[in-house]
Amino acid sequence: MKEYWTSLASLLGVLAFCQSLLQVIFPPELRFACLKVSNRVFNLFSSYCYFDITEIDGVNTNELYNAVQLYLSSSVSTNGSRLSLTRALNSSAITFGLSNNDCIVDTFNGVSVVWEHVVTQRQAQTFSWRPLPEEKRGFTLRIRKRDKSLILDSYLDYVMEKANEIRRKNQDRLLYTNSRGGSLDSRGHPWESVPFKHPSTFDTLAMDPVKKREIMEDLKDFAKGQSFYQKTGRAWKRGYLLYGPPGTGKSSMIAAMANYLSYDIYDLELTEVHNNSELRKLLMKTSSKSIIVIEDIDCSINLTNRKKNNNNNTSTRNYYDPEMRCGSVPGPGEDGGNSITLSGLLNFTDGLWSCCGSERIFVFTTNHIEKLDSALLRCGRMDMHIFMSYCSYPALMILMKNYLGYDESDLDADVLKQLAEVVDKAEMTPADISEVLIKNRRCNPKAVSELLEALKTRANRNLLQNGILREKNSEDIMEDEEQEKRALESPPNEGSEFEEPCKKQEEEDEEKMK
Repeated sequence: MKEYWTSLASLLGVLAFCQSLLQVIFPPELRFACLKVSNRVFNLFSSYCYFDITEIDGVNTNELYNAVQLYLSSSVSTNGSRLSLTRALNSSAITFGLSNNDCIVDTFNGVSVVWEHVVTQRQAQTFSWRPLPEEKRGFTLRIRKRDKSLILDSYLDYVMEKANEIRRKNQDRLLYTNSRGGSLDSRGHPWESVPFKHPSTFDTLAMDPVKKREIMEDLKDFAKGQSFYQKTGRAWKRGYLLYGPPGTGKSSMIAAMANYLSYDIYDLELTEVHNNSELRKLLMKTSSKSIIVIEDIDCSINLTNRKKNNNNNTSTRNYYDPEMRCGSVPGPGEDGGNSITLSGLLNFTDGLWSCCGSERIFVFTTNHIEKLDSALLRCGRMDMHIFMSYCSYPALMILMKNYLGYDESDLDADVLKQLAEVVDKAEMTPADISEVLIKNRRCNPKAVSELLEALKTRANRNLLQNGILREKNSEDIMEDEEQEKRALESPPNEGSEFEEPCKKQEEEDEEKMK
């Protein structure tokens, strides 16, 4: 045993001597140079190349690192074996990420790349005005040399675009409104915001499924149409007009559009805007990927049809007249001193200033489309007109599913037949039907019976009103025909209101001559 330990000590001594000899013969500088040369030789014959993306570039945060981290979070949930979970500030979503020193394979246009998350300990820091993290983090991208041009030209831009999309979906959407009286908030912005939590989606929206699918496809084409709009020379924006009776779901439609595209909403209150210049400033302060909404456009300010103003006043007017500048002369206190013109609103939606941002949607709502000026309705301003009608049978089935959890198979065939026969005649809005279902949501059979009874009552009332209206119209028509008939049957000289005075005048003239 003693001999074993003696031989082991002798061996260790020889190794230490050889190491000291190597350090004398091959100093650190020479070893580093040899290692550098060997790496170059290896890279020369290797078919791969590597790119390092560090978390901190000098003293600034590397935005590409954050983008890669977000991009990989969309796919590692299924491909990675060991994951890290994160939740960003002001975000309601939990994202996945690569753990330390883990790898993942990604594919882009048929080309495979390897991402490795490298985490090492940072060396002792000298004095710095900005303390750095103890760990040094970064991603290493390994690609084949023949794919280098494709990756650098397209792949990294694709990663940045997908990261921005993920970031937008993870963040809470906001609902903005213009500050009262045009005042600015503490940051100097004219818009005030609150988190947008409206739960409406196209799945829960009570509307004909064919019409919903058409709207969704139009929205999707718009969101993905950047290259198309650039190629055709058009501003990347689109206008929607929602019109129909109150309670037909116009506000719910706007919320569903925002949730479908993950856009913020700017609810513009025109009565708080004093002039066209202030309207343009509000437009400039809106962000891209947003929906700008003006609800009840026919009730906000006086923007009636210009032909009416021209017919009512035939006198000559010039630019300095208030009616020419404001669209119409407001009465005392009307519109609160608002001087927005129809021209200013048209330029807001389709003028040069409307192109100061990209990927924005304008939505106007009204209960009376006939009150709007035709210039506001043309394509380019309101590209798609969406009629929000009374509740139809397919929309009724969506409401039954939302509030009662009933499908068509859960209802009796006779009840379905009665609902289908009466729903169009009743002309009830989705809001009215929803109220009936909400009142009786604790008992589904009672809710169905109450709804059927309400639909029949409304249908009978509409039928009675239509009958009275038709009868009244027919009586008016008959009376007009009788008057025309009497006028035609009477002799031409009878009933002349000028005949009697003329005879009296002739008699007086004859007496004077005598």
